[in-house]
Amino acid sequence: MPYPQSAPTGLGQIAQQAAQVLYQHRLVSTRQLHRLITPHHTRTEYLRRQLHTLREAGFAEAVGRRSTGQSELLWWLTEKGAQAVEAVGLLQPRAYRMSPEAALGPLQEHTHAVIETGTAIVEHARRLGHECGPLDWSPETAHYYRDESRPGQELCLIPDAVLNYIHTEGKQRTLLTFFIEVDRTQMTIARLAQKLHAYAAYYEYVPQSHTGKNTPGQRRHATIPAWRHRYPVFPRLLLILTGATEERLTRRTTDLRCLASTDPSLTSTPLRAAVTTLNQLHTHGPFQPILTPLLGTGNLTNAWINTPNPSQET
Repeated sequence: MPYPQSAPTGLGQIAQQAAQVLYQHRLVSTRQLHRLITPHHTRTEYLRRQLHTLREAGFAEAVGRRSTGQSELLWWLTEKGAQAVEAVGLLQPRAYRMSPEAALGPLQEHTHAVIETGTAIVEHARRLGHECGPLDWSPETAHYYRDESRPGQELCLIPDAVLNYIHTEGKQRTLLTFFIEVDRTQMTIARLAQKLHAYAAYYEYVPQSHTGKNTPGQRRHATIPAWRHRYPVFPRLLLILTGATEERLTRRTTDLRCLASTDPSLTSTPLRAAVTTLNQLHTHGPFQPILTPLLGTGNLTNAWINTPNPSQET
């Protein structure tokens, strides 16, 4: 495992790793934890024992997944468990705390689908010899910006996840960063298109700074785009569709492309964005031609999205 450090202390290595993953991702099923942490084990019994050790120590709790009942447990860290992970200081602190009410709430399936997306990418990275582990994506990271079409408002773009992936080909190693949005067909196509617009607005957002202090009418001048303070290259956007038949998801892809093509902010911005289904991602992985670009031609591409090979990455 790429994360051998202890968190929290006093437990076995697998329990420590499980605690880290639960802290980072909030609500994770036993099967997902098995695929992320103990893929070398053919069965889940050992992991289950470690999870119950966390529960007995007061570090973790579990609820049944609403769509499957008690046959599938979803785990989260208690306040005691979260504090124990934070005390080690290896992970970026997160203010969010899961509760039994939230774990059983309406966002349960969406959280599960987001983690399923990250897990699928981790599994294919492992198979390809690339680098992407259980802690290489972060859920719901806030990005603040202003949109010229909505003057005077500070807006907040919150991707479902920001994922880092190291693609290796021979001696070439390339860091790819992805914004991930998961759509379970719960929102309208128009609302989904608005989310795409928000990414274009964030790409274009340049913070303004004042030339003086406390001077009425002081001039303002542009600085570099806000995203450059966080990313060397603007992340690619992966939109993952699930929650319906393949036929319906195909129609949804077509409709979304049509709406995207009518948004001037999208067509004028070099945003690398593409859509696929969770089933396709599971089956083929992100580096097969399973992605439909949301802008430009409709020819299938892979996770490079209009960048044919690593040497062309900028």
